[in-house]
Amino acid sequence: MKVAVIAANGKQGQLIVKEALGRGLDVTAIVRHENKSEAKKVIQKDILNLTAADLAPFDVVVDAFGAYAPDLLPLHTKTSQHLCDLLSGTSKRLLIVGGAGSLYMNKEHTLQLVQTPDFPAEYRPLAQAQTDELAQLRKRNDVNWTFVSPAAVFDPEGARTGKYTLAGEEFTLSPQGDSVISYADYAIGFVDEIVKGAHLKQRISLVRA
Repeated sequence: MKVAVIAANGKQGQLIVKEALGRGLDVTAIVRHENKSEAKKVIQKDILNLTAADLAPFDVVVDAFGAYAPDLLPLHTKTSQHLCDLLSGTSKRLLIVGGAGSLYMNKEHTLQLVQTPDFPAEYRPLAQAQTDELAQLRKRNDVNWTFVSPAAVFDPEGARTGKYTLAGEEFTLSPQGDSVISYADYAIGFVDEIVKGAHLKQRISLVRA
């Protein structure tokens, strides 16, 4: 299986590359600058300059792009929609490192985490940007996308336990009663989804086991 990881220099991108290589997958890093991941195959190109020909060799395209500055937040939707346009009508899969803010807090799916009163104000713009990104992905029936949300607390320094709980659209607590997952365990669940391809045109979520 040939996998392209876009934004492979980011913390999550590097971990996904490492995990995928450890499973024997054929991984290419797509980065804007010098490659910092463990991938030996590299395409150095900005995500918005990628073409359908660039992505043609791959079975799975991973979008690990993240933007945090307020003026860059709209790029979440812009970049993923660009990738959708490139993959439209093909059998290739697009897996996106998503956010937790769009998770539903009720079974009616009328209230999202980002809309709750106690949601931290400093994270709301980013969470809303990723919520908007997912909303636009849901309109794409021409692409085999999967949006992978982490738990509410996404811990870059957390331990790699090798375990996680696979959940769906609704906010789900761990057996410990919290919503936490480490970057390392998220990468395990993410690569499991790369391999299995079980949730086309769906959002899934990952929380610690």
